[in-house]
Amino acid sequence: MPDIEFPSDFKDVSFDEKSFIGLLDKLISESRHLQNHEAQGLIPQEIKSAGHVKAYLEPYIGEGGPLKLEFLEYKEGRPNVKITYKGQDAKKTIGIVGCHLDVVPANPEKWEVDPFQLTIKGDRLYGRGTTDCLGHVALVTMLMAELGRLKPKLKRTVVALFIASEEGGGPGVGVDMVVKHKQIEQLRNGPVYWVDSADSQPCIGTAGSIRWHLKVTGRLFHSGLPHKGINALELGMEASKELQERFYKTFPACEEEAKYKFMCPSTMKPTQMECSKGSLNQIPPKCVISGDIRLTPFYDVKDVYDKMEEWVKDMNDNIDKLPTRGPMSKYVLEGEDIDVKRGVLELEWGAKLEDAGDMEGIACNIESEGFKALCVATEAVKGKASPYAITGSLPLVRKMQRAGFDLQIAGYGLSKTYHADNEYCLLSDMKDAFKILSSLLVLNDAK
Repeated sequence: MPDIEFPSDFKDVSFDEKSFIGLLDKLISESRHLQNHEAQGLIPQEIKSAGHVKAYLEPYIGEGGPLKLEFLEYKEGRPNVKITYKGQDAKKTIGIVGCHLDVVPANPEKWEVDPFQLTIKGDRLYGRGTTDCLGHVALVTMLMAELGRLKPKLKRTVVALFIASEEGGGPGVGVDMVVKHKQIEQLRNGPVYWVDSADSQPCIGTAGSIRWHLKVTGRLFHSGLPHKGINALELGMEASKELQERFYKTFPACEEEAKYKFMCPSTMKPTQMECSKGSLNQIPPKCVISGDIRLTPFYDVKDVYDKMEEWVKDMNDNIDKLPTRGPMSKYVLEGEDIDVKRGVLELEWGAKLEDAGDMEGIACNIESEGFKALCVATEAVKGKASPYAITGSLPLVRKMQRAGFDLQIAGYGLSKTYHADNEYCLLSDMKDAFKILSSLLVLNDAK
């Protein structure tokens, strides 16, 4: 294993277990107010988690203090938090970004412990946000505090950015606005580590996330006379099946995915279905089938939009060619008394094409010095570095890469508990993560 030599003024950097648990306990206690799901009326109040970060760093952010803390707020009460430790060379930086101040919702009735309080069982730290992503917020806050305490003479300026609204809620709040307002432009001058993945190994690729809705119009009629109705459910199911078959022929698994060790290729699948309400003896006239596409970074989002729209138009033009379900199932009707003579398909996207890039996938630069440092630090602490790629998605990472950032991805929670009931992380993993991040500062500073 590589031996990383720390400079004398940074040798005493340490993980204070009691201090970490104390900060994480405060953050998890706010998680009820950090839940992010606008459709459920849950709007996170990131000011609550940001407040604990600020209080923890208070000894080091006063006038003339070694740390500079800024709230970057684009919607009231929902700040992003930027923390800067100034190095000696203004042209060299290292960024730790992506840790977010919001969480996904938790239903206490499905948990064995209170999701909104930190519960400690041996090495396990339970609570909503321990793995995703308040555990990382506490971890990086502690690291920045150690910089403030020890004041090492680093060449590189260290910038940590905690972001708002990562778990949904649309643009205009989080990292998209930070980048738009050029608040982290200086991070083009060095590696940027996005700390919001899992399992303590380098994540070298993610997939894009594209949401779609297939709206289906049929004809309402009595189910005893099915030949006079157009069953929107049947049409929708056949149309979504046809879309999937065409998608997998056009966007198959490719060699690059194997090189990056992606666990899955690109996928397109329905995940929800809605139907017009009526009696069980009625042919349903309306249906919406919704789902998502997970697109590996080796395919272009615009190609997917263009092809899907082309396929839906083709099916509409040839609606009578789609397979039916049984002898009386039809998608085209005749007769003067028939008001709706053809079934209709309409494709609606979850985001406009120009906005879809915000959730585009990334293939990290595995030749960069930033990636090599991440592998060395991981091997030094964990015994080996085993990079992987996953078809989960992260916001804005591809846009940042295209804009010139050397963006690398890591995370130290557990993928098996991400967004799960009874979410937990391991205290031992967080201790190791602190060593890895500290080592990254040393390794990159030597470059």
